[in-house]
Amino acid sequence: MTDVQNTLRQLADALESAADADLHTASPTPARRRRISTRVAIAVAVVAVLVPGMALAASQLIGTGDVEQSLPAGTLALAGTNPTCEVVVQDVEYRCTLERAPAPEVSDWKGTVEPTVDATKHVNGGCRSLTSDGRSWRCYLGRAAVHEQIIGAGFLGEYAPSPGRG
Repeated sequence: MTDVQNTLRQLADALESAADADLHTASPTPARRRRISTRVAIAVAVVAVLVPGMALAASQLIGTGDVEQSLPAGTLALAGTNPTCEVVVQDVEYRCTLERAPAPEVSDWKGTVEPTVDATKHVNGGCRSLTSDGRSWRCYLGRAAVHEQIIGAGFLGEYAPSPGRG
């Protein structure tokens, strides 16, 4: 079972318990019923907010194919390099290897940082070259790229209609 499914199961169990407690109240006074009904209403509201959010989050999981496409989409010098990436930390960190060396714009790629751009043409992270030939990269998505000082916080999420040059 995934984390999303576990969370949904826990929320459903909590909602069922609150509803059961409301139906089987030992003291049927109006004040007691109102308080339990309030708990049920709050549980329902929480579920109504969390379920769509978790579904959206689950649909936003980043696959290696997304990262492989985002690397050359961020930098023109990496176009046609056909990256292959593997997960280090899901949705955060990836290790990518280029099939071909990048364009010879840089004589020593080691330590060079480049942004990554998602399918909606927004900066979604960045990568750092691990080798001088520029074929091995460590890529970070979202705030992790900012933390790794690959891109600035103000650049994350910016519209990037075409790969950067130079």
